[in-house]
Amino acid sequence: MTRGFLAVLLLFLSNIMMTTAWYGHLKLSEYSWFAKLPMMGVIAFCWGIAFFEYCLQVPANRIGFVENGGPFNLFQLKILQEVITLVVFMCFSVLVFHLQIRWNHLVAGLFLILAVYFIFKF
Repeated sequence: MTRGFLAVLLLFLSNIMMTTAWYGHLKLSEYSWFAKLPMMGVIAFCWGIAFFEYCLQVPANRIGFVENGGPFNLFQLKILQEVITLVVFMCFSVLVFHLQIRWNHLVAGLFLILAVYFIFKF
């Protein structure tokens, strides 16, 4: 497995955890046990999930960074992370919240693909 592929895989996994921590609690509030938690309980619950996000995100950046033997410079790592975040968020929104993707979301996705192209091309 190449360092670039491993970095991207870890970025995907970390973003799944991040999206779950940031937005999953909105869905979990439908359950009575979770809805009864005070705000600090919800924050602690989300921090618990975010801990695992960091356990994946930090190694992804270290493995993928060019100065550590990876293929990506800092700009490329950031653009990859942002695009992966939005892809994961869109999937999460559709699968968990049953939202519909509209034409403007697809246009925004096209611009993201262009951002990746330009950051890697020049």
